[in-house]
Amino acid sequence: MASPPTSTTLRPGSTTALRYDLLLPEIRGSARLGRRTKDLVKRLRPDDIAIIDHRDLDRMAAEDLVESGVKAVVNVAQSTSGRYPNPGPLILTRGGVRLIDVPGAPLFEKLHDGDTLVLRGGAVIGPDGPIAEGWVLDPTDLALALREQQRQIGEAIERFAENTLMRIREERALLTGPLKLPDLETDFRDRHVLIVVRGTDYRRDLRAIRPYIRDLKPVLVGVDGGADALLEAGLKPGVIVGDMDSASDRVLGCGAELIVHAYSDGSAPGRDRLQQLGLEHKVLPAPGTSEDVAMLVAFERGAKLIVTVGSHFNLSEFLGKDREGMSSTFLTRLRVGEILIDTKGVSRLYRPAPSGYQMLVVLLAAFVTITIVVLSSPQLGRMLDLLWLKIQIILSE
Repeated sequence: MASPPTSTTLRPGSTTALRYDLLLPEIRGSARLGRRTKDLVKRLRPDDIAIIDHRDLDRMAAEDLVESGVKAVVNVAQSTSGRYPNPGPLILTRGGVRLIDVPGAPLFEKLHDGDTLVLRGGAVIGPDGPIAEGWVLDPTDLALALREQQRQIGEAIERFAENTLMRIREERALLTGPLKLPDLETDFRDRHVLIVVRGTDYRRDLRAIRPYIRDLKPVLVGVDGGADALLEAGLKPGVIVGDMDSASDRVLGCGAELIVHAYSDGSAPGRDRLQQLGLEHKVLPAPGTSEDVAMLVAFERGAKLIVTVGSHFNLSEFLGKDREGMSSTFLTRLRVGEILIDTKGVSRLYRPAPSGYQMLVVLLAAFVTITIVVLSSPQLGRMLDLLWLKIQIILSE
């Protein structure tokens, strides 16, 4: 049986939490197990109970779980450890999803996909009886813990900065070294490039810059699951970059140029998947993240402007991804320089030109207005008759 953590940043064993457990109704549903939350959410249904192994549940994963419509989530790791401000569990519980922590419980060993589960308070009951006793995370306790974590963020920042500086020495080639690009069919030269990552607010940001995409027709680059985000928005990616672990088979087969991000030693796990699918692809060994590599490809190929959607720009987002540092991201942004802009900047600065439909509506409105004025003014009507007669005389000479 799991015991509640003793950290003062979260008090699931408090009297408040215990009373909260007693007030909750029993939940019954089908178990869906997945150690990679971003893969699991793709097959969740509203009647399911998600079984995850996700320490410090991040914001993006929480939003995906809420959107899936699941009744409850049972986590065999700590949903929030107190290492840094982590809003994921609070987002999940405020979204109406019951979140139960059972750290170390053998759910992945004792359950199978589709098994019927019953959640009674913090108890997890399987087909053969009780499996684990955890605790339900209370949104009130989570909100208090988050505020406390925000006050103590200094230590997390210090550790993060130290790791960043250490890794900069290892990855400094990103700033000065040549990037050996494979032969690419996509033309980036002097064009705008839109790089989409499945990060925070990516859907909203894509909607905000639809006029920019319509008018400028940038090269659309999806980074792993960002390619699916483009398809969801009714857009077809021209290039997909990444280790291909979170992009769907559907988007990989859409005809985009595929670039597998390999490790610096040349090993590329994503290549096996594309070979099994029979899809042509290029392999690009490089340090850093796939997001960094996508920016560098666009930069080295002469892009005029690089616009990012869902990209990771602040400390909270990097901590939420459990990154040890942001050296590659820091160095990449130094190298790309002034041609890089976040989509929020585009939506504020770009003023779309009126579409043909809008111009037609304006012209029709003007014509209707002039017609009404002419019909309601006999003097103006006679003047127009005389003008029309003069034009006929001139044309007949």
